[in-house]
Amino acid sequence: MSHTHIAQHIAKVRKQVEQACIKFGRHPSEVNILAVSKKQPVDALRQAITLGQRAFGENYLQEALEKQAALAQTANLEWHFIGPLQSNKTRNVAEAFDWVHSLDRLKLAQRLNDQRPADKPPLQVLIQVNVSQEASKSGATPEALPDLAAAVQALPRLQWRGLMCLPAPSSDPTQQRAAFAQLAALQRELQQRWPDARLDTLSMGMSGDLEAAIAEGSTLVRIGTAIFGARD
Repeated sequence: MSHTHIAQHIAKVRKQVEQACIKFGRHPSEVNILAVSKKQPVDALRQAITLGQRAFGENYLQEALEKQAALAQTANLEWHFIGPLQSNKTRNVAEAFDWVHSLDRLKLAQRLNDQRPADKPPLQVLIQVNVSQEASKSGATPEALPDLAAAVQALPRLQWRGLMCLPAPSSDPTQQRAAFAQLAALQRELQQRWPDARLDTLSMGMSGDLEAAIAEGSTLVRIGTAIFGARD
């Protein structure tokens, strides 16, 4: 995709986020855009960077590591691992990423903690919750969430920042909002239980449902297609 197209797309997404915030009584500064760059060439990321985008979400480890190497001279980039996490990938993720959105098991949290380099700040983590209870989806169940959250908080090389969800696809705004409202409610319960926890991040909403997510309190929308166009 040409630089002009990416520029137009980023401007359009920023405008959508701003309008949704105004519509639902929120300040646009409360919602950040994570550019989901999986399967996109490095040049597309470079174009987004020139337009002020700094946070990128990647699903596939090897592809992400290659992009990080290609962009190693670019300052202040923030790399988010948003794909399903497997035990054999935790070391590379712990070493190379700033954020993980897909933490859903204590075993993985323990490995990320133990493998996070001592010279780096704590890894910022979100617990993924399977709000739609889909058998095919990753994520902790709402019932398992409090115990997992308690355990993650005790790990010194991780900084627990909130929750993430990937609800069942729906084109119905009411259904979209219901799933996001459930995640926001779970986060409020956890904040009441642990008032000192820094729970400032709700990663929810993508290109097709960002307005519903912002309505229910999202602070981070994960936008791929609407920025970069369709993937190959």
